[in-house]
Amino acid sequence: MSNPVPDPATTEKLEAAAFRALVTHLRQRSDVQNIELMNLAGFCRNCLSRWYREAAEGMGVALTDPEAREIVYGMPYKEWQAQHQTPPSPEALAKFNETSGH
Repeated sequence: MSNPVPDPATTEKLEAAAFRALVTHLRQRSDVQNIELMNLAGFCRNCLSRWYREAAEGMGVALTDPEAREIVYGMPYKEWQAQHQTPPSPEALAKFNETSGH
């Protein structure tokens, strides 16, 4: 199979579509906790929002962490936490502490 490389504008559109699909998926899977994502994938919704904010800053767009989190979570972070976040299991917390260096 060849490795087609689309032009930069098409590449950017494809990447943006993939980002939107990921954000939609994460919003639909509010049952999956951030600590679980961190333990399995090494990133979570907060990481994604931080990367978004960093990209904005790189383009000269002022965006705060709370604003970036609202873009990813689809609501203010504190509201998402109140509605969806559950305490981590002892096993999940132990794995997180083991793998994150905390």
